[in-house]
Amino acid sequence: MQFANKQAIQTLPGNLLPIPLNPHFYLARRRFPAPAIRMRMVGLTGGIACGKSTISNLFKSEGLPVVDADVVARDVVRKGTGGWKKVVKAFGNDILLENGEIDRARLGQIVFTYPTKRQLLNRLLAPYISFGIFWEVLKLWIKGSKVIILDIPLLFEAKMDRRTSPIIVVWVDPETQVSRLTARDGISVEEARNKINAQMALDLKRKKADITIDNSGTIEETRLQFQKVLSQINGPLTWKEYALSRDGFLWILASAIVGALAVHKSLT
Repeated sequence: MQFANKQAIQTLPGNLLPIPLNPHFYLARRRFPAPAIRMRMVGLTGGIACGKSTISNLFKSEGLPVVDADVVARDVVRKGTGGWKKVVKAFGNDILLENGEIDRARLGQIVFTYPTKRQLLNRLLAPYISFGIFWEVLKLWIKGSKVIILDIPLLFEAKMDRRTSPIIVVWVDPETQVSRLTARDGISVEEARNKINAQMALDLKRKKADITIDNSGTIEETRLQFQKVLSQINGPLTWKEYALSRDGFLWILASAIVGALAVHKSLT
């Protein structure tokens, strides 16, 4: 695990389409404002086949809530949703399966071949993705969660690093990344490298991160690093983080009411 100073505060996700299209730029467009009230929002990201999902699942096993941008992206294009209607209207019924759901492989082939189609898809789904993540965060705030994990594969590309702290990058060495990707997807080394090169360089992400988890070794080694990260994540909230949490907000509100009543009483 490595710690670094933070230097800077495409796709429908891979689970939705088989290619990187750039979906998480949606939040950066700000069609829906980010919630002004929040808690500690930890950014979790990495490269393809680096094991980010492993870390995400470890957080879940420790009881920390995780907002998965890929899950949100899938939900907004389910049959009958507003996102589904927009996509079908723009791309036609040829992209539908027999059950009416979107054929992700077919749509992926189209937007990979035609960049203008990819841009169109991004524009259509931007507000739905943005609102979906906003809604998940808001629900957790209402529940009183003080720490949440935002699992966003393209965190930096989407400029969401500005809204998360600390930022965790799951890293592996280049050889391991290629090896895992070819084994996972059943593709050639050349195809794997093309997929990897389509994303921001993993070493650049590591430089931008606050925390780096090296997932090149065994799962036991990764777990040891994770436990150290967990201790840091679960540390006391800063005053700003507490003030923006639900409990902090209610405490400030109650204090303001008591103060106002005291002033009113002194003036009467």
